[in-house]
Amino acid sequence: MRSLHIAVAAAALFATTAMASPVAPKNGAEYTTLAAPQTPQVVGKKIEVIEFFAYHCPACNLMEPYVADFIKKQGNNVNFKRIPYPFTGANDPEAHLFLTLDAMGKSEEYGPKVFHAFHVERNRLSTDQAIMEWVGKSGLDKAKFTEYWNSFGVLTKLRRLPQLTNGYKIDGTPTFVVDGRFLTSPGAVGQANPTIGNNQVPAAFNTTLASLVAMAAKEKGFTAAPAAAAPAAPVKKAAAK
Repeated sequence: MRSLHIAVAAAALFATTAMASPVAPKNGAEYTTLAAPQTPQVVGKKIEVIEFFAYHCPACNLMEPYVADFIKKQGNNVNFKRIPYPFTGANDPEAHLFLTLDAMGKSEEYGPKVFHAFHVERNRLSTDQAIMEWVGKSGLDKAKFTEYWNSFGVLTKLRRLPQLTNGYKIDGTPTFVVDGRFLTSPGAVGQANPTIGNNQVPAAFNTTLASLVAMAAKEKGFTAAPAAAAPAAPVKKAAAK
């Protein structure tokens, strides 16, 4: 599996440590700009952010809590979407699984369970049969799941995925696209900022992503709302003497 994409290659060619910064990302370093931008979905004064991901991808699994934190803080500013990357083509089982869960309104609830199956239980849900066996044990209504799995809407989206990902020039995961124009990834941010430790890259990436959202919002003539503050830590009471 390729977990880096063209942004990383571009970063290797053009990035300089002196200019790189997650707070002020540079084109060709922390992100690249699509030569043929895609039309984003407009939802009020929100910037579209798409994560192209795969359940089996270790980097996607690692980024899950950071993505959740980004959505929590930037929820007023972004229209966040996930799109599965079809590594095995138009009938990719993992992509089929996500699209089915999404059609059922269960992708957010069951996504963590799928990641857990792959990365903790080592249950490789890489075939239709393996997925159906997992569904039977997952608590999902298997009959309803099968109905959606075979539905025209889900199968149409599945067949269109290769064309969609090609339009965005995606060739690996996780890749994030801001406003249909700016491609970035944790790998690109890490390579553009080599002094950042590996354990700091996910947080630095979130900073880059937020900066790109603010930049896109400014270009559209509106100001991104302040990020939601993290909940205050509980105050510890002094022990009685």
